[in-house]
Amino acid sequence: MKIALYGATGTIGKSILEEALRRGHEVTAVLRDVSKLEGLDQHEKLQVKTGDILMPDSVTEAATGKDVVISAFGPKFGQEDELSEVARTLVEGVKRGGAGRLIVVGGAGSLEVAPGVPLMDTPAFPEEWRPLARAHAEAYEIFQTSDIDWTYFSPAAVIEPGERTGNFRIGTNQLVTDELDNSRISVEDYAVALLDEVDEGHFVRGRFTVAY
Repeated sequence: MKIALYGATGTIGKSILEEALRRGHEVTAVLRDVSKLEGLDQHEKLQVKTGDILMPDSVTEAATGKDVVISAFGPKFGQEDELSEVARTLVEGVKRGGAGRLIVVGGAGSLEVAPGVPLMDTPAFPEEWRPLARAHAEAYEIFQTSDIDWTYFSPAAVIEPGERTGNFRIGTNQLVTDELDNSRISVEDYAVALLDEVDEGHFVRGRFTVAY
């Protein structure tokens, strides 16, 4: 498929990029600073172009002719409100550009740990993470009310670099935990699950999550 990818220089975005190229997809990495992808830009299936995820016209241009737009955008600390702005820009740009789908790297904070109880409202949830979790939840609501084919992909409670195993469990709106009540996933396996969704499309206009 032809994929436009935002956030390709971040930890999660880079892993998504590598997994997409591993599967033979044609990827256009859209960056404000194209020099940040030095080395990878030599791959025959990768194009790198300048663009701004906060500008609808730029997103429209990037989305034109693409099967999927993937956003791995992450705001800087203190700028969490950008997530809602980015959500609106992505919806508008993907619609105007005619891309087939939008897949968003989301947050885990709005996943339920009990009926009606999101993870971010539990006492153990780190206070410093709440603004980001709430911003992700607000962005998720924007995608839910849009009229494009979106997919919102929430990670496990803990996501960090590790191994690519290809073995994990899939959920929807509830936090996935193991027998010890831990919820975690490697960045590499998160990327595998995301590209599985690109290839198979089980959660169009919905949310899913992943954990061991």
